[in-house]
Amino acid sequence: WLQARGCQQFYFKYCSTFDSTAQGNIGPVLDALLAELGETRTVISPALPVNGRTVYQGYLFVGQQLLNESGMRHHPVTPMEDAHLGRLIERQGGGKAALIAWPIVDQGPEAVAAALAAISDPAVRYVVLDALSEQHLLTQGAALREMKLVSGGSGLAIGLARDWAQRHGTQGEGSLAGMPLPGPAVVLSGSCSLMTNSQVAAYREQAPARAVDLNACFTDLEGYVGTLAAWVDANRDAPLAPMVYATTEPQTLQRIQAQYGDKASSERVEQLFAALAAALKAKGFTRFIVAGGETSSIVAQTLGVEAFHIGPTISPGVPWVRDTRQPLSLALKSGNFGDISFFARAQQEFCHD
Repeated sequence: WLQARGCQQFYFKYCSTFDSTAQGNIGPVLDALLAELGETRTVISPALPVNGRTVYQGYLFVGQQLLNESGMRHHPVTPMEDAHLGRLIERQGGGKAALIAWPIVDQGPEAVAAALAAISDPAVRYVVLDALSEQHLLTQGAALREMKLVSGGSGLAIGLARDWAQRHGTQGEGSLAGMPLPGPAVVLSGSCSLMTNSQVAAYREQAPARAVDLNACFTDLEGYVGTLAAWVDANRDAPLAPMVYATTEPQTLQRIQAQYGDKASSERVEQLFAALAAALKAKGFTRFIVAGGETSSIVAQTLGVEAFHIGPTISPGVPWVRDTRQPLSLALKSGNFGDISFFARAQQEFCHD
């Protein structure tokens, strides 16, 4: 559909922590896209240095820690056990991986483009790109302007967009179309990341907050959704939005998974947030602040969000967005993104129209 309408470049976006195990779908999706587009090679670039996600010698770091030594090793759905992106993508996909390391990226776009062109092994399907700074992302963007399929986190998009704007002589005119709407707001937190745990703990001291009772999710999901929706609605006029959270620390998470099973507990929490989002939309809630990749995905799908205007940035990698067809605004946050005051700042520092 996009090719028929003249799309020249395709961007497959995933999280800067590459949330995908050896059984994950990043490799299969890339393979399918390469086949559909008639291409043989793409890049892997999840880095977002402003948030501490860097790639060094093909290894993904979160701050000063290897990915598999960070809080991501406790992710309830995609526990990360290996920080080497080449090994990960080879386990998932049907091709081999190569690396363009940071000394080459340091030399500029021409050096990166030349290194890509110099890869002669036809079995190499994925090229991991080191990135230690935003300048490295800008270099990558300029080097990849002609590559039909690229893949990465939100960081690589910065480089591609900057290169496009410089070549076409245009810069963004702001993000007014994406400013958050007025109306009732709610915070829904499904992530169990270290940062989201800190954010939830801080926000509990500022606003009405209610923890998810997983037992109630299993015994009477529909009734429990009604109870939670009524509680949120009763607190709609609080100075800060009410929060419903399934966020918990790793030790408690392990006990929950042992009792209900990893997959069953995750799926039931997703079902809860999906049904709760739908119920709150029906009650007139217009702003949804959501923490967690899976939670954000299921909430956006349930609300029927198909396209949106990108608004102001709350924290690096997390903007407000506004649905193009419905009166809905969303702040969709990956688990470890944002600072400790993210939930409150999203409401207090951004005026709605």
